[in-house]
Amino acid sequence: MKEYGNYDAIGLAYLVQSKEVSPLELLDAAINRVEAFDSDINAVITEMYDLARRSIADGLPEGPLAGVPFLLKDIRAAYAGVPTSSGSAFLKDYIPDHDSTLVSKYKESGLVIFGKTNTPEFACCPSTEGALFGATKNPWNTQLSAGGSSGGSAAAVAAGYVPAAHGSDGGGSIRIPASCCGIFGFKPSRGLIAAGPDLGEAWNGLSTENSLTRSVRDCALFMDIGSGRSIGDPYNGPEFETSLVELSSQAPGPLKIAVQTKAPNGAPVHQDCMKAVNETVTLLTDLGHHVEEASPEYDSSAVASAYTLIIAANVQAAIDTHAATIGRKPEPSEIEPIIKFLAAIGHQKTASELAHAIWTMHRAGRDVGYFFSKYDALVSPVVATPPPVLGTLDTSSNDVDAYLQAVFNFIPFTAISNQAGIPSMSVPLHWNDQNVPIGVHFMAGYGKDDKLLQLASQLETAQPWGSRRPQLNKKGPENEI
Repeated sequence: MKEYGNYDAIGLAYLVQSKEVSPLELLDAAINRVEAFDSDINAVITEMYDLARRSIADGLPEGPLAGVPFLLKDIRAAYAGVPTSSGSAFLKDYIPDHDSTLVSKYKESGLVIFGKTNTPEFACCPSTEGALFGATKNPWNTQLSAGGSSGGSAAAVAAGYVPAAHGSDGGGSIRIPASCCGIFGFKPSRGLIAAGPDLGEAWNGLSTENSLTRSVRDCALFMDIGSGRSIGDPYNGPEFETSLVELSSQAPGPLKIAVQTKAPNGAPVHQDCMKAVNETVTLLTDLGHHVEEASPEYDSSAVASAYTLIIAANVQAAIDTHAATIGRKPEPSEIEPIIKFLAAIGHQKTASELAHAIWTMHRAGRDVGYFFSKYDALVSPVVATPPPVLGTLDTSSNDVDAYLQAVFNFIPFTAISNQAGIPSMSVPLHWNDQNVPIGVHFMAGYGKDDKLLQLASQLETAQPWGSRRPQLNKKGPENEI
């Protein structure tokens, strides 16, 4: 069990299948790591240990990941009988009576779900430091943010609690924390991952779910598990000739790749982030790809306004829906100041303005889609700065202007792929002189998830990252971890 953290999910599943280790032993190893390290990190906010042990005792399905410990982000991933707070004090007592479609698929794959991970309120912040559960700290440097909004999941994977954990991404919320924590994060094409039964699409199509992983092959398997149209879904996602696990193992061939280093919103880009991209361009060229400077053209100001309105409308709708369910509106202290400011826009704007925002999003998708008819991929920074110091992006702040400026300066690159509905990923290819991870961002055209995974596999082979681990401060009794 001292070797537990050296395996990815597929590797652990093989050990179970070959009876070299039992699911209960793996679960105990995962729990031991959480109990030893999470008082420092604060990634896991809901323990489901008894449920996990019961699922093993009842007999796990013979799925591809049978016996592998797993964590769910505390939003959208409904698990019957377990609170799903969405990081909000107002929803902290909400307990769904059903599993979400994706959680059902995870259970069918044999995963042993044993907890939920931290997220900022309504997943609306690129740093995980909400008032309800406190800040998740970056395992590489606990003074820094783990990113958000899937920061708890990213930190849990980076710290070796689990080889993979659930996340969601509505503007970079998988890729941003993956970059901050030095792991692999992939946002699939719109419609690929099932969103039911409570939603047909999240945030009017901006948001999708997936898992944050250490290895590329794990990510491909989780996408295979989560994909497929469910009854009542509003549209089909892309389909592939065979499994993404198989496709991801194939060489991508020479690609025509654009490189973008200037932020679309004009934010300055830190030299560490520039260095990460420049070194990656050299690596891509050495691998036989053609790389040239180019970037998609779209109305970035209009897109930013539309993006804000769509999120605001959905957050306010979530608040209103819960208020109607429990028969009262939230107390002032139950919604954080920044989220309160954002959500209010959802009541201030009209239905017509929301429709216009959705049209703007679709127009940006066409503009970006045209760009990817000429290029196989686009490489850029994930974020414009290294992970910020905790407190920089605190949604409990009353200084809205300072908060928005901090967001503006941190994440100018990721949200356009959510607007366009296209696949994108953060690849852990660089650590700065302070040994802090700096991810590199890739996007491709709609439905080209397989090509991005192939490129990621090629990069993983050329410049492996799987053995890089943060030094953690162990707490509690001696455990074999």
